[in-house]
Amino acid sequence: MFDTIQHEPVLSVQHLSKRFGPGCSSCDEQKLPSNICAACGTIWACKDMTFDLFQGEILGIVGESGSGKSTLMRCLHFEQEATRGAVYMRDYDQRSTDTLTISRQEKQYIKDHVLGLVYQNPWEGLRMDFSSGGNIAEKLIAADYRHVRTIDQRAEELLEKVDIPIERMSECPRYFSGGMQQRVQISKALANQPPLLFLDEVTTGLDLSVQAKVLDLIRMLQREFHVSILIVSHDLSVIRMLADRTMVLKDGDIIETGLTDQILEDPQHPYTQLLVQSLI
Repeated sequence: MFDTIQHEPVLSVQHLSKRFGPGCSSCDEQKLPSNICAACGTIWACKDMTFDLFQGEILGIVGESGSGKSTLMRCLHFEQEATRGAVYMRDYDQRSTDTLTISRQEKQYIKDHVLGLVYQNPWEGLRMDFSSGGNIAEKLIAADYRHVRTIDQRAEELLEKVDIPIERMSECPRYFSGGMQQRVQISKALANQPPLLFLDEVTTGLDLSVQAKVLDLIRMLQREFHVSILIVSHDLSVIRMLADRTMVLKDGDIIETGLTDQILEDPQHPYTQLLVQSLI
């Protein structure tokens, strides 16, 4: 897969930081032994993160709870406001504009046309009282689809891709199993054909057999749609199955990054070594 990746980043994150708290002179330079400032109690969920995501690549982000994985994802999806840093997207103004500085309307445009996000909890990503087809239609309408038949055909196509029977297209996701809800959520996230897809702990809480089906689905969709994927997980086995490259987070810092095989076979940081040992 990695040989199909182009050298032009589709996403470039530069020195992104997110704090919860007022901050102070003691922690503002972010040279802290952990992500909590002893002077003011501020929590630095993300500290000076810099990385690129390339065309056709799956980049894994791994770390324990509280390492900053989900906060990073939510900052990139404009659900939380970063404290500082810059984010550039190739498919928005050819990476010439910092998307953290644009208006709320422009950020919504990016969410509707450039990004797809699959949440850990399907209840965050789906309207449970809408039909499955209606959930996909909502995303399509936001992405400027207007022809009803085109919307119906696209919804049918996507549900078929994720192995949801078409006869259940009119049913609400609240009546589906957790694995089916995740598959509907994936189809909704892909509805606008986004060049960037964010996956946040998408297999957590699923049975092992269902996890395997979801991971196989993600691999298949990535190959078919050539989407670049940022996947967050606390589970290195998930990252091993999917990711071309992997970043390891601890206390809001990127402590190690590299090809996934290299990270798993020859980890350099002591914390990464512990993670890999827990996988064996």
